[in-house]
Amino acid sequence: MLKVNDIHVYYGAIHALHGVSLDVSEGEIVTLIGANGAGKSTTLKTISGLLRSKSGQIMFEGKNIGSTAAQNIVKLGISHVPEGRRIFATMTVLENLEMGAYTQKDASLNKASFEEVFKRFPRLLERKSQIAGTLSGGEQQMLAMGRALMSRPRLLIMDEPSMGLAPLLVKEIFSIIADINKAGTTVLLVEQNAHMALSIAHKAYILETGRITSSGSAKELAASEEVKKAYLGG
Repeated sequence: MLKVNDIHVYYGAIHALHGVSLDVSEGEIVTLIGANGAGKSTTLKTISGLLRSKSGQIMFEGKNIGSTAAQNIVKLGISHVPEGRRIFATMTVLENLEMGAYTQKDASLNKASFEEVFKRFPRLLERKSQIAGTLSGGEQQMLAMGRALMSRPRLLIMDEPSMGLAPLLVKEIFSIIADINKAGTTVLLVEQNAHMALSIAHKAYILETGRITSSGSAKELAASEEVKKAYLGG
């Protein structure tokens, strides 16, 4: 579904990504793990068109999207849940969800999207008229995920969904991610909680200082002594 091939990304003179390559097949949860500053968020932003690679290719369903505008990438079927949630804090929950559906021109599909999001996140339905900035951290994360799902993506990109959440909420968020995947949405996940990420992923990549240093099935990497030592506190 997604093929990232040898991308090099710069921030001015800083070479942030050094030839990153990864594959995401339809129906998978693929996780990208690594320390702070390894280039995980940069990789996701480049895939969703918020950053441009100097060289290399990004293919989505056979189409080269490397120079496609971010809003058109959403129309192609990729949605991005950004790090730090980035909800529209002064708008209501409902208005945030409507913003997520701006590419959706079919009124009946739009209605179905609202129903699906409210079914998946009942708390958002309870708080649909509430100003989004007054929600708890967990509710804001649910809203960011719900907003991304409103465009009915085939690939959902998620950046640090568990950041700043209490352990109980982290479990709930990961359970929801697994359910979204089971319902047919492919997921590319960046997450510092490597243990939780590897527990739900099919495949994993380790990113260190802008380079992929290891990849394999999530089970293989979770069992690797090196990965345990570096990322799993073992």
